Order: sequence, then structure tokens, then C-alpha cells
Amino acid sequence: MTEVIQIITTTERFEDAQKIASYLVEEGLAACVQISGPITSLYRWQGRIETAQEWQCVIKTRAALYEQVEQTIRSRHPYQTPEILAMPVVRGSAAYLDWLAEATRSL
Repeated sequence: MTEVIQIITTTERFEDAQKIASYLVEEGLAACVQISGPITSLYRWQGRIETAQEWQCVIKTRAALYEQVEQTIRSRHPYQTPEILAMPVVRGSAAYLDWLAEATRSL
């Protein structure tokens, strides 16, 4: 089985989330990106507690593509320090995992 991961990032604007998602899918770096929101984020930044409305992207891809996905997010993301977290997919439907591997196979 191909090692599959989900990568999460958040953006302040829907348009930024859509721009990142579109590029990742069009370039074959992700099989699917789900955009949810707005969500409310509460976090510490530069010594202060902040609250923001954000859009969350859940990126489905192969672990072998992580570095390229991270580079793409960083180059298109407006935040100074964007959230980029990868989590392994432990199990999943064989048909879905096969589709995901095929959708990102071109790289």
C-alpha cells in the first residue's frame, strides 16, 4: 500500500484556500483538497492571544509528495508562519486509497 497522508493548513480568506487547493490538485500533488469554514481559531501570536475566522484545507496525498506540497503551500500562503501539519492515514478503503495513489501517480 502507498503511504498516504493528510496535510492540514488554514487561511484567512476562502480565495487563498481555493488557490492553494486548485494548484495542488491541478499539478497532481493532491488527489483531493476539502475546504471547510469558516472556522474560529484561537491562538497565541507574538505574545498575544488572537482570534480569527479561517478556512481549513485538508489535503489528501502520498507521503512521498510532502515536501512538494509544503513548498507549494509556503509559496502561495499569505501567512508568515502557515499551519502545515501532516498526519498519516493508518487505514482506509482499498478502493479510495487506490484512487488516491492513482490520482497523484503522475509525479
